[in-house]
Amino acid sequence: MSVKRDLFLIVDDEPDMCWALEHILEKNGLESKKAFTGREALDLMEVNRFRVAFLDAKLPDIEGMELARQIRNRDPAVRIMMISGYFYRDDDAIQKAVTEGLINGFIGKPFDHDEILKAIEIANLS
Repeated sequence: MSVKRDLFLIVDDEPDMCWALEHILEKNGLESKKAFTGREALDLMEVNRFRVAFLDAKLPDIEGMELARQIRNRDPAVRIMMISGYFYRDDDAIQKAVTEGLINGFIGKPFDHDEILKAIEIANLS
């Protein structure tokens, strides 16, 4: 298992979204790994430790909340940010997931660079 704790996980089935997040992270000197499915993300969790996981709410093989639950079970320390164009920040499901500690925050699509940087800053403080 990698000991790097500044690694970021990007999980989205849209290659353009992965590219955008990778670009923002890379531009800020941060390393990331990407997965297009929940299964790929869980496989990456087997060999890496991530500081933050950016998860799409809707994936082809698993719902984002279920993936968040599985990631949380494997590594309780990872900060999970749900990213979605389907949900909104004030949706009951999002608020419940934050309150229960399943996810640490929410970013709506389309997002801007500042939202991602703020999530990174929060993760670095914890």
